Amino acid sequence: MTTAVLISLTTSVLIVISVLLFPRINLRKISFDTYWIVALGGALTLIIMGRLNLSEINKSLLANTAVNPIKILTLFLSMTILSIYLDEVGFFRYLANLALKKAETKQFSFFISLYLVISFLTVFTSNDIIILTFTPFICCLARRANVNPIPYLVSEFVAANTWSMMLVIGNPTNIYLATMYQINFIDYFKTMLFPTVLAGLTSFIILALTFRKELKKPFVKHYEASTIKNKFLLANGLIHLGLCTIVLSVSSFLKIEMWFVSLIFAISLIITTGCYQLIMRDNTKILYPTLKRTPWNLVPFVISMFIIVLSLNKHGATALINKMLGTDYLVFKYGFAAFFSANLINNIPMSVLFAEVVRPLNGIPLKQAVFSAIAGSNIGAYFTPIGALAGLMWMSILKKEKIEFSFFTFIKKHFIVSVITMSMALIGILIMVR
Repeated sequence: MTTAVLISLTTSVLIVISVLLFPRINLRKISFDTYWIVALGGALTLIIMGRLNLSEINKSLLANTAVNPIKILTLFLSMTILSIYLDEVGFFRYLANLALKKAETKQFSFFISLYLVISFLTVFTSNDIIILTFTPFICCLARRANVNPIPYLVSEFVAANTWSMMLVIGNPTNIYLATMYQINFIDYFKTMLFPTVLAGLTSFIILALTFRKELKKPFVKHYEASTIKNKFLLANGLIHLGLCTIVLSVSSFLKIEMWFVSLIFAISLIITTGCYQLIMRDNTKILYPTLKRTPWNLVPFVISMFIIVLSLNKHGATALINKMLGTDYLVFKYGFAAFFSANLINNIPMSVLFAEVVRPLNGIPLKQAVFSAIAGSNIGAYFTPIGALAGLMWMSILKKEKIEFSFFTFIKKHFIVSVITMSMALIGILIMVR
């Protein structure tokens, strides 16, 4: 067990170091993210040292079960394609500008509008997509209106990583943990609706109080007219995302796995768009940018982390963690353990690890532990930048936009809101899962 634990810990530390110090490797015109290369290196080291053999890995990766990581990745990537497609059409920027147009000249009015728009979109798309889309928009708006962008940037990040808990499709960590324990779309939503609303309202109140002085200052609205140039592409994207969400909600009753539903809609979106552009001779660049922006790097990363956790599980490390956490106060123990662990090894590896840690539990204790870990994987994303890949992407965008926001500033701005919001989310889960 010692060897497996040491290699796993070393890999996790190196992943954190890589994303902080050298996030990308540039080889001429080709650029690589380093985090998945480090994870892959850790997995290969375990295999080479005999901590896990290829037949064991092959059995797990090809297993016809809900815990198959290939199925989970298919679900996440398919939903991501649907979201990125709408972003490429200009839908998210259009809604952001609409919120700005409707807001008054008071900052607080726009603060509320932006928080509501981001929260709503995050529920039905993905927190990562929202952060990548809205962060440059907020930076640009703040410069034009000559206001401090920090209140809006912090609220955007908090909203995106709080409301992403509501539906299983909101975060890859939701998908992984829920699918691992066969929690269907409706059961997930029924359980997480109240905790998410409670956490969302709590986070908004804290943010409003935190930035109240800054938001009292007036600002001049520099509204930028934004229109959707191709209505068919917009309708095509919205119809596919809407229908996919509906079918996912009833997939358990239809006895169709969620990964298959999302894959069919993603393929359908690509085919219908291709046929439309071919028939109408439309040259809008939509499919290539969408597929290019899809985070394919998550495939080797998640599979590598899955292999690492397989090794830890084989050698008894996950069972030891389960024993350390005990069986009392499960909601708060597993919730905050996931919350802090995400900020040591990132929320995706944490979710892969905790999926095995909770395995000895069953019944109500199992549900409490799983949903608490899900809450920790989402809200833990805004405790430190390491908590999620979204945080690292967000910090990278701010650096490009020349907005000073250090690692320690991140913690300072998010510490209170993350801890209190996490506590309220866990209270909500405790009420719903008894």
